[in-house]
Order: sequence, then C-alpha cells, then structure tokens
Amino acid sequence: MNKDDLVREIKQKQSFLCVGLDSDLTKIPKHLLSYDDPVLEFNKQIIDATKEYCVAYKPNIAFYECMGSKGWETLQKTLDYIPKNIFTIADAKRGDIGNTSAMYAKTFLKI
Repeated sequence: MNKDDLVREIKQKQSFLCVGLDSDLTKIPKHLLSYDDPVLEFNKQIIDATKEYCVAYKPNIAFYECMGSKGWETLQKTLDYIPKNIFTIADAKRGDIGNTSAMYAKTFLKI
C-alpha cells in the first residue's frame, strides 16, 4: 500500500481513523484468556469491529516484543489478519509514555 492507496481509502471511508493495537495481556477481557493466543483473538475482534471505518492500524511493537518469540508470532498473525486495503504503521519508537516504556523495561530489563 502506498500514499495514493491511503488517500483513496480516506476518501472512500470518509475517515481518518487509525486504530492502535497496544494489546496488553493484563488488560484483555477475561473471556479471551482461554484462547491459545488471547492477544491475537483480542486483535482480531478489534479489527473485525473497526475495519469498515478505519484507514490504518498501528500495532505498538513494545507490546509484542516483550512476549519474546510468541509476541513476534502474534504480531505477524495480526498483520496477516488486517485487510490488505488498510494501511499499517509500526509504532516502534523507544522514548515513549509510561505504559509503553514499561513494556520496553519488561523486554530488556526483565522488570
């Protein structure tokens, strides 16, 4: 997808909505915790509920990499699930707000 595709989606949907996928396992609804991959299931439900309206999804990499290889696998499956006509943005900045910084600390400092 390129800029022209994104502009086309914005015009077609009459929307600028970008949905962040900052999926924190500790905050996922309890009924999803029985799934093999609760974060993926949560993401799929968010995507299904918003894909008609949003023009971009923005997974926050910190929330996936703190889970190790399982997190990277979940991120890839999430990206594969996002419809191809919807733009994706990797939120991969390092100096960020509290909850994201906490995930980086968990990843690299084992806090």
